Amino acid sequence: MPSSIEGNNDLHIKMEDLIPLSKAADISGLTVQHLALIIRQGKLWGDKMGGPNWFTTEDAVSQYLARDRRPGPKPQKGQ
Repeated sequence: MPSSIEGNNDLHIKMEDLIPLSKAADISGLTVQHLALIIRQGKLWGDKMGGPNWFTTEDAVSQYLARDRRPGPKPQKGQ
């Protein structure tokens, strides 16, 4: 088994950094189903790793949570 994974964005992920979506759900407060949806939408990095279960990283979850995820137009800077 390789010790790292090449992602679509030249992302270099270490196997030991991968967490199942159940742990990502505990960290984020989001459901496993919602996390799988946003991975499929390309809003959160994740991979199935050849099986039915999705995996992501704590760093990817933190980056996703730090973004302004509210729908609709965003206010312009300086207003």
